[in-house]
Amino acid sequence: MANSNGANIGFEKELWQAADALRSNMDAAEYKHIVLGLIFLKYISDAFEEQYQKLDADRANGADPEDPDEYLAKNVFWVPKEARWSVFKANAKQPTIGKLIDDAMIAIEKVNPALKGVLPKEYAHPRLDKQRLGQLIDLVSNIGLGDKENKTKDMLGRVYEYFLSQFASAEGKRGGQFYTPQCIVRLLVEMLAPYKGRIFDPACGSGGMFVQSEKFVEAHGGKIGDISIYGQESNHTTWRLAKMNLAIRGIDGNLGKENADSFHNDLHPDLKADFVLANPPFNDSDWRGDLLKDDKRWKFGIPPPSNANFAWVQHFIHHLAPSGMAGFVLANGSMSTTTTAELEIRKNIIEADLVDCMVALPGQLFYTTQIPVCLWFLTRNKNNGKFRDRRGQTLFIDARKLGTLVDRVHRELSDDDIKQIADTYHSWRGDAGSGTYEDIPGFSKSATIEEIRKQNYILTPGRYVGAANFKEDDEPFEEKMIKLTATLKEQMDKSDKLNKIIWDNLKDIGYGE
Repeated sequence: MANSNGANIGFEKELWQAADALRSNMDAAEYKHIVLGLIFLKYISDAFEEQYQKLDADRANGADPEDPDEYLAKNVFWVPKEARWSVFKANAKQPTIGKLIDDAMIAIEKVNPALKGVLPKEYAHPRLDKQRLGQLIDLVSNIGLGDKENKTKDMLGRVYEYFLSQFASAEGKRGGQFYTPQCIVRLLVEMLAPYKGRIFDPACGSGGMFVQSEKFVEAHGGKIGDISIYGQESNHTTWRLAKMNLAIRGIDGNLGKENADSFHNDLHPDLKADFVLANPPFNDSDWRGDLLKDDKRWKFGIPPPSNANFAWVQHFIHHLAPSGMAGFVLANGSMSTTTTAELEIRKNIIEADLVDCMVALPGQLFYTTQIPVCLWFLTRNKNNGKFRDRRGQTLFIDARKLGTLVDRVHRELSDDDIKQIADTYHSWRGDAGSGTYEDIPGFSKSATIEEIRKQNYILTPGRYVGAANFKEDDEPFEEKMIKLTATLKEQMDKSDKLNKIIWDNLKDIGYGE
């Protein structure tokens, strides 16, 4: 790789290729925890060493680099001597390296209650080749070395996030349990613009919504801490990934003391969030909805036990503050299903004037499913004084033609795509400095509730945006024919010349004699 500090653009990709080469026959779902656990261990050790050096230099003023409280005050994890990265680097080639790491993970959890039950402890297992583990340690050791312009924390965060995406791709369908494609997360965040307030994701996966929200705040002049993070995740393994992902970014979030099912064990029952961002499981038929028929969250109708889509929608609404906004991913079927229960719920939500914007996305964005998806944006107050009064209106955006194929089966939204969609939404809302809004045939349309009623409460953007305008062609027909005739003559002349060359070559080799 070009630089050990990772400043080059392809650093994450090169590091992934090297790490993946060490996987051998180990399943990606299993190997994921080995690699991500090491990256996390490197992060907390580097952060500890940085603070240790500062305290050591300040001994004259009473600072004690061996006092755990000195680190707690700076939101830095205390790392015992036997768990510091220098120990693993020095012993990377020893057959006992696996046990050293497992013992280190246990020691770190013991002195840092926030990490209890979070860190992987599978490095001593016989199935893990210790020579390859040593090579992996050498590889991770290079992250951030010599990096003067960028903090090691940021570099490790970038690597952690990139590796999450690659493992999601490698695992296929199972990868969807913990990872939402970054371009979708960025689009949700750019549209909701969560500058300050409480952010909630009750299906938080590995925490990507929170990481991107913090990035948005910092990019717009804010700082970590301007937003409060609340999350919940039902899968224990994924919950652990999220805890590590937030920690490696220095983000303090409340994900509960354990993993839990949002429907049956809501860990934040009294939370009213300013923003809800989520990518819940699509069309979940195993959510045990028959046990929750009388739940207080079903204000717009009882969701069917066979599909949790509108249970999630109502769960989001339940947790919104009076001026709160929600942006989330659902399968396209949620926009148009005509099953009795779901149609009734969708109708009631529309009539309550909660639907702010609907975005149809291009296919192939997910690593885990080919199901077409859309984005829903809900708001409790379309006339809260901050934006243009949009009561009784909904914006429809058809973005199915956007995106670029990055390989044979995966598509991504570019920065320009994200900006185009987000800018359209902000201009429609009337955000400061966003310009005026006009419908764009084939792309966007501001529709009234009456127009939606006429479509039987179907929310598919294609029903509203119409066909794109084509540029008017004012070239006279006669001139068109002259150009076409000239082009055809040119092509025929070229064809005649080519035929002559081919025939001459055939005669040279005796063909036709």
